[in-house]
Order: sequence, then C-alpha cells, then structure tokens
Amino acid sequence: MTKGLNRIFMTTLAFVLAGLWGLPFLYSVWTAFHEEKYSANFKWNAPITFENFAQAWNAAPFALYFLNTLILITIVIIANFILCTLVAYAFVRYKFRWAGLAFGLVMVQLLISPEILIVENYLTLSSIGLTDTIIGIALPYLNSAFGIFLLRQTFMTVPKSLDEAAQIEGAGAWRVLWNVYVPLAKPVYLAYGLVSISFHWNNFLWPLIVTNSPEVRPVTVGLSVFATVESGVEWSLVNAATLMTTAPLIIAFLIFQRQFVANFMRAGIK
Repeated sequence: MTKGLNRIFMTTLAFVLAGLWGLPFLYSVWTAFHEEKYSANFKWNAPITFENFAQAWNAAPFALYFLNTLILITIVIIANFILCTLVAYAFVRYKFRWAGLAFGLVMVQLLISPEILIVENYLTLSSIGLTDTIIGIALPYLNSAFGIFLLRQTFMTVPKSLDEAAQIEGAGAWRVLWNVYVPLAKPVYLAYGLVSISFHWNNFLWPLIVTNSPEVRPVTVGLSVFATVESGVEWSLVNAATLMTTAPLIIAFLIFQRQFVANFMRAGIK
C-alpha cells in the first residue's frame, strides 16, 4: 500500500513539475500563433494566425543567420570527429610513457568553464585577425575533452582480436582505425554529434562577443538583436522568431529521441 501511494505521489509530482517546466514553452506557442493583443488575453476561441512568422522572418535576415549557424556547426562537428577520433585512438592503441597523465590533463579540461577563457580567446583571435568571422567562433571548439573521453571509452571495448586480425591481414594503423574502430563507434558518433549540435546551436555568449556584423551572426545572436528594440517588445513576433530558431532542434529531437537516448546511455556507461 505504501509503495502504491509513493508511486502515485511521485507520478503526480513529476506531472506537476513537467507542467511548470512546459509553461514558458506553451506561452511561446500561444503568442506566436495569435495576435499581439492576445499575448496576455487568453481566449480559447482567439483566431490563429501565421502572420507573426512572416513578419519576423522579413524583419531580420534569419535566412543568413541559419546559414551561418549551419556552416559553424559543420566546421565544429567535422573537426571534432576527426581530432577526437585521432586522440582517442592514440590513447587506446599506443602505450606511451605518461599516457595516464596526458589523459588526466585532457579530462581536467572538463572542469574548466569556457566562459573563463573568453577574454584570452578573444585577445588571441584579435591578434591574428579572426574576430567577426565564423572560423573565429568555431576555433575554441574544434576539439573536445568530452568527445575524446566518449570515444576512448568506446574504443577500449573493441575486442583486441579484431585489431590483431586486421593487422594479420596487412592493415596499417589508419586502416584499422577506419575499418574496425570507427564503424563500431557509430552510435557514439551519433549521440555526441547530437549533443554538440544542440550546444553550438544554442551557444550565445561567445558568438555575441566575437561577432560585430550580421553577416557572421548565428541564430542565437541574431534572435537577441531582433528581440532588443527601443520601442518595446512585441511578444508575438519575438516568440514566433524563437520558435523558428528552435524548431530544427525540436524536430531533430523528436525524430532521434529513442535512438539518441539509447546510444548516449550506452556510450556513457561503457
């Protein structure tokens, strides 16, 4: 009886917390699909309109913001996959002196918040003339200690017999990596890729500091500039723009939800 009551209580509490967490999102959806006069006047029969999305799209260069974000994410993901794979493979395959210390130093990076290095990173980019560029936004994130950790843990689970069999067949280190390790780590690449895409799609502070012109702004900075107006905030337009910028992530999560959770849990447990 006690267990049943506890389960009912916990289920009710979970629904209440989920409802509280979802209230801002529900408000965004409501205001985005209704006129401004209904932003604080909730009538169930209020007419639905798509005009807010059209006005928001035409009020700012969101197409350019989306393009900049896609270019940024593509650069970061490709660089992370290549560099993290090579570093993780080196830690697993080659037994060199101070390997444990080197891996420990890589893991220490997880304790360092990126915001701590913003000033130094900006000064470095300014000295080499890469401020206000997409490459400049991406440069501090071209490698990831978290990605190295995930791939190293996955590569360690690859049976040694597969590695030795490939070597017997005459495969070199590069071929072993490409034909043995990488295919077995595809679920980890998918999970890490989705996490990285979500992070860089929502990253705001660093792109805001390093960019000055709309030609290189990602969607987060563009949305912030769009929402900052002197004449007052029109919540219908702002929330319509917010839904437009977050829609790709929401759709991707709905499509890959089950596969993402399963792959990421498997990658993190091993």
